[in-house]
Amino acid sequence: MTEKTLRKGNEALAEGAIRAGVRFFAGYPITPQNEVPEYMSAHIADEGGAFVQAESELAAINMVYGAAATGTRAMTSSSSPGISLKQEGITYLASADLPCLIVNVMRGGPGLGSISGAQGDYFQATRGGGNGDYRVIVLAPNSVEELGNFPKLAFDLAEKYRMPAMILADGILGQMMESMAFNFDPVDPNKLGKFDWAVDIHKNGRAKANVFSYKGDNLIADVVERAKRYGLIEKTEARFEERNCENADVILVAYGLSSRACLEAVNHAKEQGLKVGLFRPITLWPFPEKQIAALAGHCKGILVAEMNAGQMIEDVRWAVNGRIPVRHYGRFGGIVPDPSEIKEELIKFANHAE
Repeated sequence: MTEKTLRKGNEALAEGAIRAGVRFFAGYPITPQNEVPEYMSAHIADEGGAFVQAESELAAINMVYGAAATGTRAMTSSSSPGISLKQEGITYLASADLPCLIVNVMRGGPGLGSISGAQGDYFQATRGGGNGDYRVIVLAPNSVEELGNFPKLAFDLAEKYRMPAMILADGILGQMMESMAFNFDPVDPNKLGKFDWAVDIHKNGRAKANVFSYKGDNLIADVVERAKRYGLIEKTEARFEERNCENADVILVAYGLSSRACLEAVNHAKEQGLKVGLFRPITLWPFPEKQIAALAGHCKGILVAEMNAGQMIEDVRWAVNGRIPVRHYGRFGGIVPDPSEIKEELIKFANHAE
């Protein structure tokens, strides 16, 4: 654990990625994530890495494809509309079973939207925004400290399961400043070892392996194998945080920045004698379905708070399976939910759930 320092979220993320062994970054400017490529452009070369400001989001994700194919820890970052443009490249990365990191510092939408922070890309991230049967691991930080530490976790998981990973933050988290510390020692990429699947150039200039091929008749077997791998991830890699859920009558479910407003709302509601708790998914995929299903066995209702019109609530409803009421409270268009508003919704819902 390093000493705590005051950092902006986007810069903590970029520094955390470099410490995690990222040695290739390709991106294209878009607010509110521009500090990520700016920081990379200034610092990654000092560690022997390469920074490329690509001519477009499409070019950037395909550059990451090429770098990842060599076994290099490679990443890109963007914000909502830019991630939409990267979707084809992400499906190719998934098809080639290549680990990499994609960062989405979300903004309001749909379309161009606004530059304010939002959580409207949950569906895009957790359902796979491109074509075909694929998933990406999705991590949702709720602090600058987690933003800085999640790149290492993302790469560890991505390489373990040979698939892309995504960090899903929002514009406010990327722009805010907090005291934080890195909880891991810097990773030396030279000590990670060689991947047997990575492209390796022999002295004669021919590649030992090609990580892309048209699947044809082998596609079914590949998709079945990948589905089994995804099933294993769902069983073993779900991450979450619980606050006061054991004896709660009503539980708030929220992720990212929303969860911080919800925690304050829970604390105020408890002062008024309500039995309330907070459940925070840290992995949005794999979603902690079993844990929420268990909570539904002893609480009277769940209130889902999101900075969108209602997306994660579908996964919560699926987990609850109709056993208790599930209601949504959303603020969207770049508006952050106020703890006092959440508390009032929580009180009204608690009285209704009795």
